[in-house]
Amino acid sequence: MKKLVLIAVFLSAVMILPLYSLSPSDFHYAYGQWSVVGDRLVQSDVKAGMARVDIPFPQAGIVTYQFNVKYLKGGMDDMHAGFGIHIFVDKPAKGKAWGNGRSYLLWLNYDENAKNITKGLSAQVYKSLTNSKMELVADIDLNKYAYLLTAENMDVVLPVKMTVNGFNGDVKIYDPTDPTWVYVFNLGNTAPLHGSYISLRTNSASFSFGM
Repeated sequence: MKKLVLIAVFLSAVMILPLYSLSPSDFHYAYGQWSVVGDRLVQSDVKAGMARVDIPFPQAGIVTYQFNVKYLKGGMDDMHAGFGIHIFVDKPAKGKAWGNGRSYLLWLNYDENAKNITKGLSAQVYKSLTNSKMELVADIDLNKYAYLLTAENMDVVLPVKMTVNGFNGDVKIYDPTDPTWVYVFNLGNTAPLHGSYISLRTNSASFSFGM
C-alpha cells in the first residue's frame, strides 16, 4: 500500500518510540478492546469509534516515531475505517473522547460518506485543543492511491517512520518503499511543543501495531 501510511504514522536528540520497552500495565486503555498479542498491540473492536490507547512517552524538541501497523478486519459494511497517532499529548482524556488534551492527531482515513473532509481515501492533521474540541489543520486527498486498497494489500504490514520538529512544527514522513523519499509538511504551531504521552487511535476497524 505504497504511500497510504505516509500521512497516517524528544529532547534535542532523536528518540525512537519504544512501544514495548514499557510494560502493558503502563498503558492507558482509554476506549476499545486493546490487548497485547505476542509482540503486537491489537485493537479488536471493529465497531469502536475513537478507540484509543495512551502510552507514556516524554516529548520535546525533535522526535522520531517509528512503528508499523496492520489492518485486521472491519470497515466493510459502512466503508469507513481509519487509524492515526496523537503526538505531543499533554494530558490524555480518561475515556472515549473526540479530542485528546493538547496534542496533534495525524490520521489516515477511508470514508465514502465523509462530511467536512475529503470523501474516500484521505489524510488529516488535527490540532486537539481539549478533549472535546479539535481544529482541522490539513485535509489531503489520497484518492489517486485508492486503487491500492485491494484484498492482497490488506495483509501488508506497513512501516511508519516520521520525524517531528517540536520547535518549528516541521514533519517528515518517510516513504516505506523508498527511504530516500520524504514527505514534508508543517503543523503550524507558534510555540515549542511538549508532551508526556503519545496515543494510538483507530476508528470502525481492527488494527494491530508493532515495532
